[in-house]
Amino acid sequence: MALATQLAAVLDGFNRDVPTPIKDPINAARSEVITTFPRSAAIQPGALLPPFSLANASGGQTTSAALLAQSPILITFYRGGWCPFCNLALHDLQVNLEAFKAKGVTLVAISPELPDESLSTAEKNELKFIVLSDVGNQFARQLGIVWKQPGAMDGALKAIGTDLKQRNGDDSLEVPVPCTLLVDQKGVVRNAHVEPDYTKRLDSKVALGWADAL
Repeated sequence: MALATQLAAVLDGFNRDVPTPIKDPINAARSEVITTFPRSAAIQPGALLPPFSLANASGGQTTSAALLAQSPILITFYRGGWCPFCNLALHDLQVNLEAFKAKGVTLVAISPELPDESLSTAEKNELKFIVLSDVGNQFARQLGIVWKQPGAMDGALKAIGTDLKQRNGDDSLEVPVPCTLLVDQKGVVRNAHVEPDYTKRLDSKVALGWADAL
């Protein structure tokens, strides 16, 4: 089943099954980010990727320099393992992992969750690629892709069992806007997909097309 079809099914189920007092603030926040997020402020193709050193799910540090010394990298930012849309997108990447390897591209997923949560996400989704923690969204902020959610989201998310303070280690309610970047070995962003509507994601087959162009 195509990724877009799976995402649409999750959204339909959310709107059908989640109680209105929870659903309404979440949908209002989604509408807000779609209409107000400054896409032009996000990193663009042709820009140099800022260097990073981020905690990995194994308890060590992973640097952009070490990754790029080996191969081009495809970076995807996700909100957290609590987000069903993110999990579908991560699964889509995992399904196509061997195809990316065949094209010489390393996959990297980044979220603001603490390393233990990143490890849980990797295990739950059986991810065989690199999962990193950008605690405090420090790296995402350099790329211009951070969104501060409205305060009403705190209660709405807790009502469905998601405590961002516990998962992220802060109470900022900030999350990255879903973003996928293909970066060549010189550190240049060759392709960028930034989508404020978190219910829509880049299909891995599109990213594989990017890799072909390298």
